[in-house]
Amino acid sequence: MNRIAGYALVFAAGILHAQAPARTSAQNLKANLDYVNNKILEMAQDFPAEKYNYKLKPEMRSFGAVIVHVAGGNIYAGKAGMGEKVKWDDQEQDPAKFPTKADVVAMFKKSIDEANAAIARNPLGPQQNLQPYLSVIQHSSEHYGLLVAYYRANGLVPPESRPKKK
Repeated sequence: MNRIAGYALVFAAGILHAQAPARTSAQNLKANLDYVNNKILEMAQDFPAEKYNYKLKPEMRSFGAVIVHVAGGNIYAGKAGMGEKVKWDDQEQDPAKFPTKADVVAMFKKSIDEANAAIARNPLGPQQNLQPYLSVIQHSSEHYGLLVAYYRANGLVPPESRPKKK
Protein backbone atom coordinates (compact mmCIF):
# COMPACT_ATOMS: atom_id res chain seq x y z
CA MET A 1 0.00 0.00 0.00
CA ASN A 2 1.38 3.38 -0.87
CA ARG A 3 1.77 6.12 1.68
CA ILE A 4 -1.21 8.21 0.50
CA ALA A 5 -3.55 5.21 0.67
CA GLY A 6 -2.29 4.51 4.18
CA TYR A 7 -2.99 8.07 5.30
CA ALA A 8 -6.45 7.91 3.73
CA LEU A 9 -7.19 4.68 5.59
CA VAL A 10 -6.11 6.19 8.92
CA PHE A 11 -8.15 9.33 8.21
CA ALA A 12 -11.27 7.29 7.32
CA ALA A 13 -10.89 5.19 10.47
CA GLY A 14 -10.64 8.38 12.52
CA ILE A 15 -13.84 9.73 11.02
CA LEU A 16 -15.69 6.47 11.68
CA HIS A 17 -14.42 6.39 15.25
CA ALA A 18 -15.46 10.00 15.82
CA GLN A 19 -18.97 9.18 14.64
CA ALA A 20 -19.39 6.27 17.05
CA PRO A 21 -21.69 7.20 19.93
CA ALA A 22 -19.94 7.68 23.24
CA ARG A 23 -20.64 5.00 25.82
CA THR A 24 -22.36 6.01 29.03
CA SER A 25 -20.79 5.51 32.45
CA ALA A 26 -23.13 2.59 33.02
CA GLN A 27 -22.08 0.96 29.74
CA ASN A 28 -18.39 1.38 30.55
CA LEU A 29 -18.91 0.02 34.04
CA LYS A 30 -20.90 -2.96 32.76
CA ALA A 31 -18.16 -3.71 30.22
CA ASN A 32 -15.55 -3.83 33.00
CA LEU A 33 -17.75 -5.91 35.27
CA ASP A 34 -18.53 -8.28 32.39
CA TYR A 35 -14.85 -8.60 31.56
CA VAL A 36 -13.85 -9.98 34.95
CA ASN A 37 -17.08 -11.91 35.55
CA ASN A 38 -16.78 -13.68 32.20
CA LYS A 39 -13.22 -14.76 33.01
CA ILE A 40 -14.27 -16.13 36.39
CA LEU A 41 -17.38 -17.79 34.93
CA GLU A 42 -15.22 -19.49 32.32
CA MET A 43 -12.96 -20.79 35.08
CA ALA A 44 -15.95 -21.97 37.15
CA GLN A 45 -17.23 -23.92 34.15
CA ASP A 46 -13.81 -25.24 33.14
CA PHE A 47 -12.24 -26.32 36.44
CA PRO A 48 -12.67 -30.06 37.09
CA ALA A 49 -15.62 -30.85 39.36
CA GLU A 50 -13.53 -33.32 41.36
CA LYS A 51 -11.14 -30.49 42.26
CA TYR A 52 -13.76 -27.97 43.42
CA ASN A 53 -12.90 -28.73 47.07
CA TYR A 54 -9.17 -28.23 46.51
CA LYS A 55 -7.49 -25.69 48.81
CA LEU A 56 -4.07 -24.17 48.26
CA LYS A 57 -3.57 -24.40 52.04
CA PRO A 58 -5.87 -25.96 54.64
CA GLU A 59 -6.88 -22.59 56.10
CA MET A 60 -7.86 -21.15 52.71
CA ARG A 61 -11.13 -21.35 50.81
CA SER A 62 -11.61 -24.14 48.31
CA PHE A 63 -11.80 -23.31 44.61
CA GLY A 64 -15.61 -23.57 44.70
CA ALA A 65 -15.82 -21.44 47.85
CA VAL A 66 -13.80 -18.69 46.14
CA ILE A 67 -16.33 -18.61 43.28
CA VAL A 68 -19.18 -18.40 45.81
CA HIS A 69 -17.32 -15.60 47.61
CA VAL A 70 -16.89 -13.61 44.39
CA ALA A 71 -20.60 -14.06 43.69
CA GLY A 72 -21.27 -12.29 46.99
CA GLY A 73 -19.60 -9.23 45.51
CA ASN A 74 -21.92 -9.32 42.52
CA ILE A 75 -24.91 -9.62 44.84
CA TYR A 76 -23.63 -6.59 46.73
CA ALA A 77 -23.22 -4.63 43.47
CA GLY A 78 -26.75 -5.53 42.42
CA LYS A 79 -28.30 -4.36 45.67
CA ALA A 80 -26.10 -1.30 46.16
CA GLY A 81 -26.58 -0.39 42.51
CA MET A 82 -30.31 -0.19 43.11
CA GLY A 83 -29.74 2.14 46.04
CA GLU A 84 -30.27 -0.40 48.82
CA LYS A 85 -28.34 0.26 52.00
CA VAL A 86 -26.30 -2.92 52.27
CA LYS A 87 -23.05 -3.98 53.86
CA TRP A 88 -20.44 -5.89 51.90
CA ASP A 89 -20.14 -8.66 54.49
CA ASP A 90 -23.90 -9.21 54.64
CA GLN A 91 -23.82 -10.51 51.07
CA GLU A 92 -21.39 -13.35 51.83
CA GLN A 93 -22.92 -16.67 50.84
CA ASP A 94 -22.40 -20.00 52.61
CA PRO A 95 -20.45 -22.28 50.25
CA ALA A 96 -22.01 -25.33 51.95
CA LYS A 97 -25.31 -24.36 50.30
CA PHE A 98 -23.68 -24.94 46.90
CA PRO A 99 -22.17 -28.43 47.20
CA THR A 100 -21.63 -29.25 43.51
CA LYS A 101 -19.90 -27.57 40.60
CA ALA A 102 -23.28 -27.17 38.87
CA ASP A 103 -24.70 -25.44 41.97
CA VAL A 104 -21.75 -23.05 42.16
CA VAL A 105 -21.85 -22.22 38.44
CA ALA A 106 -25.62 -21.60 38.53
CA MET A 107 -25.29 -19.39 41.60
CA PHE A 108 -22.45 -17.42 40.03
CA LYS A 109 -24.44 -16.88 36.82
CA LYS A 110 -27.40 -15.67 38.88
CA SER A 111 -25.17 -13.19 40.73
CA ILE A 112 -23.91 -11.81 37.41
CA ASP A 113 -27.48 -11.44 36.17
CA GLU A 114 -28.46 -9.55 39.34
CA ALA A 115 -25.54 -7.12 39.05
CA ASN A 116 -26.25 -6.52 35.35
CA ALA A 117 -29.96 -6.08 35.99
CA ALA A 118 -29.21 -3.38 38.55
CA ILE A 119 -27.13 -1.47 36.01
CA ALA A 120 -29.86 -1.85 33.37
CA ARG A 121 -32.67 -0.76 35.72
CA ASN A 122 -30.74 2.12 37.21
CA PRO A 123 -28.38 3.52 34.56
CA LEU A 124 -27.76 6.66 36.61
CA GLY A 125 -26.65 4.57 39.59
CA PRO A 126 -23.05 4.30 38.38
CA GLN A 127 -22.89 8.05 37.78
CA GLN A 128 -24.22 8.80 41.24
CA ASN A 129 -22.24 6.20 43.15
CA LEU A 130 -19.37 4.39 41.47
CA GLN A 131 -17.86 2.96 44.63
CA PRO A 132 -19.88 -0.27 44.96
CA TYR A 133 -19.13 -1.23 41.37
CA LEU A 134 -15.46 -0.26 41.52
CA SER A 135 -15.04 -2.22 44.75
CA VAL A 136 -16.60 -5.31 43.19
CA ILE A 137 -14.49 -5.06 40.03
CA GLN A 138 -11.32 -4.74 42.11
CA HIS A 139 -12.35 -7.55 44.48
CA SER A 140 -13.25 -9.90 41.65
CA SER A 141 -10.02 -9.13 39.80
CA GLU A 142 -7.97 -9.97 42.89
CA HIS A 143 -9.76 -13.30 43.25
CA TYR A 144 -9.31 -14.01 39.54
CA GLY A 145 -5.57 -13.94 40.22
CA LEU A 146 -6.04 -16.31 43.15
CA LEU A 147 -8.02 -18.71 40.96
CA VAL A 148 -5.12 -18.79 38.50
CA ALA A 149 -2.98 -20.12 41.37
CA TYR A 150 -5.51 -22.93 41.96
CA TYR A 151 -5.13 -23.91 38.30
CA ARG A 152 -1.34 -23.83 38.39
CA ALA A 153 -1.14 -25.75 41.68
CA ASN A 154 -3.14 -28.53 40.02
CA GLY A 155 -0.96 -28.61 36.92
CA LEU A 156 -3.69 -26.99 34.84
CA VAL A 157 -3.47 -24.08 32.42
CA PRO A 158 -6.06 -21.34 33.07
CA PRO A 159 -8.36 -20.66 30.10
CA GLU A 160 -6.92 -17.18 29.52
CA SER A 161 -3.38 -18.58 29.24
CA ARG A 162 -4.22 -21.24 26.66
CA PRO A 163 -3.29 -20.71 23.01
CA LYS A 164 -6.10 -19.00 21.15
CA LYS A 165 -7.60 -20.69 18.13
CA LYS A 166 -7.39 -18.59 15.01
